[in-house]
Amino acid sequence: MQSTDDPPTVLNLAPGAVATFGRGHAGAPVDLVLPDAAVSRLAGQITAVEDYWLISNFSLRNTYAIENPEGGGEFVKLAPRRLDMPVPFEFARVVVPSAERSSAFYVFAPQHTYADRQPQPDGSADATRVAFPLDETSKYFKVLIALCEPRLRDPSSPVIRTVPEILDRLGDGVGLSRSAVNFHIDYLARIKLRVKAVAGDAPGKADWQRVALVSLALQFDLVREEHLVLLPPQA
Repeated sequence: MQSTDDPPTVLNLAPGAVATFGRGHAGAPVDLVLPDAAVSRLAGQITAVEDYWLISNFSLRNTYAIENPEGGGEFVKLAPRRLDMPVPFEFARVVVPSAERSSAFYVFAPQHTYADRQPQPDGSADATRVAFPLDETSKYFKVLIALCEPRLRDPSSPVIRTVPEILDRLGDGVGLSRSAVNFHIDYLARIKLRVKAVAGDAPGKADWQRVALVSLALQFDLVREEHLVLLPPQA
């Protein structure tokens, strides 16, 4: 844990260790002081586990926000009196509502562990298939990146690019016409990502395809920030 003060207060927690935070007072000191009148004397606590952490909110009325500074606006809310909520972020900013000054601190958790087992394709008929078989060197993938770019750069953006805007973003170097972009969008929607219109979408209207493609591609990390380098530099 690290405060936002200058110089910061740094607390190192071993697995199983607990650190409290809040305004504190003489009879009940806390490990990390947030000196604001709107912060509870004992506002909450952090519990270190192996490769994640738990947070408790002791406030009777305030909801806390746990932000992912590396996630482009991603956050989770911690309701009043919620105890031991697991937090999936390795790096997080905990924000406690305050009246006069920012009451926030950072939590740096150990790097998550992942299985190192490599897939062993056996070539049999019942081998596991790829759910969304995308070729990242293809033109249709560049179309998908251009579609997702506004949301990748700003997760709160409502922008869904039109076909002319996609063409303009890709530039002349990709060698696509308007009809070709429409073809790739339809190909992605019908064959690659298999999105379907929801009730109320007008038949034959292509807008829903672009909206659905962006939603699904970002939901399952099929297009990520690292893919933006495949697009031409912005003017």
